[in-house]
Amino acid sequence: MKAIFTTFLILCTISVFAQKKILDHKDVDLWNTIEKPSISSNGDFIIYSLKQGEKDSYLKIKNSNGSLVLEYERAEYGQFSYDSNNAFFSIKPWKDSIKELKRKKVKKDKLPKDTLGIFNLNTNDFIKIGNVKSYKIPEKWSGVIAYVLDETPKENSNKKSDSLAKKSISKKSKKVSKKNGYHLILRNLLTSKQDTFKFVTNYSFAKDGKKLSFISTGVEDVFKSGVYIYDIETGGLKNIHSTKKGNYYNFTFSNNGQKAAFVVDADTTKAQIRPNELYTWNTTKEKATKLIDNTTTPKGFLVSSDAKISFSEDNSKLYFGLSLPPIVKDTTLLDEEIVNVEVWTYNEPQLYTVQEMQAKNDAKKSYTAVLHLNNNKLVQLASKKYPNTEIGAKGDANYALVNNPKPYQLQSQWEGSTARDYALVNTLTGETKNILTNVKGRVRLSPKANYVYGYNLVDSTWFSYHILTNKLINLTKNRVFYDELNDSPNYPGSYGVAGWTNNDETVILYDRYDIWEFDPSNGESKQLTNGRKTKTVYRYLKLDAEEVSINKDKKWLLSTFNEIDKSAGYYEYNPKNDKGEQLLNGNFKFSRPLKAVNENQLLFTRQSFEEFPDLWLSNLNFKSPIKITNANPQQKNYNWGTAELVHWTSLDGIKLTGMLIKPENFDASKKYPMIVNFYETSSDGLHNHKAPSAGRSTINYSFYASRGYIIFNPDIYYRVGYPGESAYNCVIPGVTSLIEKGFVDKNNIGVQGHSWGGYQIAYLVTKTNIFKAAESGAPVPNMISAYGGIRWWTGLSRQFQYEHTQSRIGGTPWEFPMRYIENSPIFAIDKINTPLLIMHNDADGHVPWYQGIEFFTALRRLGKPSWFLNYNGEPHWPLKLQNRKDFNIRMQQFFDYYLKNAPKPVWMEKGVPAIEKGVNQGLELLQK
Repeated sequence: MKAIFTTFLILCTISVFAQKKILDHKDVDLWNTIEKPSISSNGDFIIYSLKQGEKDSYLKIKNSNGSLVLEYERAEYGQFSYDSNNAFFSIKPWKDSIKELKRKKVKKDKLPKDTLGIFNLNTNDFIKIGNVKSYKIPEKWSGVIAYVLDETPKENSNKKSDSLAKKSISKKSKKVSKKNGYHLILRNLLTSKQDTFKFVTNYSFAKDGKKLSFISTGVEDVFKSGVYIYDIETGGLKNIHSTKKGNYYNFTFSNNGQKAAFVVDADTTKAQIRPNELYTWNTTKEKATKLIDNTTTPKGFLVSSDAKISFSEDNSKLYFGLSLPPIVKDTTLLDEEIVNVEVWTYNEPQLYTVQEMQAKNDAKKSYTAVLHLNNNKLVQLASKKYPNTEIGAKGDANYALVNNPKPYQLQSQWEGSTARDYALVNTLTGETKNILTNVKGRVRLSPKANYVYGYNLVDSTWFSYHILTNKLINLTKNRVFYDELNDSPNYPGSYGVAGWTNNDETVILYDRYDIWEFDPSNGESKQLTNGRKTKTVYRYLKLDAEEVSINKDKKWLLSTFNEIDKSAGYYEYNPKNDKGEQLLNGNFKFSRPLKAVNENQLLFTRQSFEEFPDLWLSNLNFKSPIKITNANPQQKNYNWGTAELVHWTSLDGIKLTGMLIKPENFDASKKYPMIVNFYETSSDGLHNHKAPSAGRSTINYSFYASRGYIIFNPDIYYRVGYPGESAYNCVIPGVTSLIEKGFVDKNNIGVQGHSWGGYQIAYLVTKTNIFKAAESGAPVPNMISAYGGIRWWTGLSRQFQYEHTQSRIGGTPWEFPMRYIENSPIFAIDKINTPLLIMHNDADGHVPWYQGIEFFTALRRLGKPSWFLNYNGEPHWPLKLQNRKDFNIRMQQFFDYYLKNAPKPVWMEKGVPAIEKGVNQGLELLQK
């Protein structure tokens, strides 16, 4: 009887698996992603959107019990008012409707516009306002919302509407152009009263003070052209500055709304040098006061209209930008009279291609200055010698940190990173004191600006510099606070910094596993966690977005991650007694929690390969977390997969770890086709969920596992000078170790990777025939020609990559010519017997696409089975959804043909002739 019952259970299990669906490309569009989750300030509500493929979004609001409060189709970008009384979101037009209108060639400005949704969380009242271009709510107070209409507002559909809105509408302004601005509506959320302000080009709320500012172009003289401030509490409207047809830039409030500043260009001519003027205003004044113009700036500088303007925390200082005069062009020259020539010079600090990419930013370059508002004293902080500035203590500090990278920019062409010289500038006097020379690595001010600190890459040490005593301390000298696993011919990076404790008392640094507290005045240290013994990584979690320093009077929330089994969790540390407690731990990946501003409620996600990262709500002890979402219940209907760690030894004798993905219905007695996919090290991502998606560059693990493939992702460790050989020494013994287990079909193994992974695959197939098929995306087959290339997205030379970073050659082609040859697949391409699919796009800004062409034309010359995909106009990966879907279909057809004996698609047999591009894709399968 027992045997019969056992047989029955086995049959039931087989039946369950047999009933499960196999993932196909059309199923990708069934999976939701959770976008822009947010928690209300009181922790009582959660808002988020579900995005499913190309379909319209669903916005949902739930309470802290996980119960649905509101669901609305087509809605997204949800947020809460600071008092947690209202929720706001944008309602988009139906996507299908927009597509149909586009097919009918309807102009963009005639297409349906967004609608603003306002939902009262206390009464469940719901208001929709159409044709909304944008909206803003106050950050630290509530009660109003401001929004801009895409068209002049007609009679408001709501009964409660003030007279100003009606008076400001005229017959000849039924539509407004972007040039003239739009109509701004200020709505009181309690009374529904609305005020309308015409032809507004910009608007903003004060952070803490109840004030709204806007700039109007003054069309129709309903409002004068100028800057306005509206007092929400009193209803008073002030025009603090007017000009006929000038331009306003960078309006900013002080945090409390008591002061404001902006730049004015009142000149209506097209002069190339603009007469910019800096103005300030405070609540005691009717009109703004001009403080600085181009005649009162330091010699050789002008008031910048591009630089950010800010007040110090105590409102005593105003920071703004100075710019150099623009290069004046001769506007009388005709096109045929202008010489367009690039002059590249060998000893310029920046390569010409970098200059070209940065030309627009360089034209807007500004130099920070400070104006002391109590006496109108101007102090220039940044200069040509030290062009970059960091302001300390939220602008209250007496010193600013300035730096200059220019002396070291030339060698950054081949070194990759740039050193800098640092100095301190007294914000009261302008006195400059040089403090650090030729430092590689980020250098910053402590929160209270008592210290300069940073990590020096060359010394691999953290340091502190006390500003008042000029004392420099090497905090981690002769200690390992640098990357222990660095395998590049470059200086190792640091593990980072958690922050500073209150009043700059101590700085909190990380080593590989633990958190340490250092006294910056003397270098004394204290270990706060003990993770090295168990190989557990502890890291501080910042829960308050506005946190400046770490409070030692409160408990800290830490994240934990175990390097051995990849488990993770949350940990509470009490700095008062140096004790800690593991609050939550498991075989999951946990997110950085999002805390309610005014309560101890946390919103977080957990995920594994099998579990989607749904939203969970908890208090700070994580005792009884509540699952808020169930975004993809359909997953249970599909044959999925499992993820596990595997271990083997490299040919160099290194103990290695990798991930092995198996189908959910895996049977160890069967043999499965396997795809090897890798980059560098990936096993820490064991618990990453892999939702079906049209990926841009790699195989989707859940998709291929569902279809009966095993996926192997091995970690790679490198020996400097021999990256290709290192990949071989790690990957191949990993593959053979799995073959020995008996469930891998050794005759049907494929390999896939992109960019650096694409290069390694190109190298591997010159050394082994173990792979029956390979997809190599954006590969570099020729390190010599690639070494001299340009990364066109940035204009940077590729030299640093080979000498110091990922490519790991460790020197130039004239220093190590054989390394470049030995690591370049192009020189052994005749040894390749593996059919290859290559994807390399003609707008690739990382890897020059001629590398893919070199690879393909050489294979073609030798008659090696190979196919080349170029998605026109796409960068390093296809970004357009239709192209990503196409790539995934072709890659699946390619591997199915070679590894599963599936029918061959037309494009692999006959190609797609240029005359048929965009018409016939050739995705049909040939009959066997």
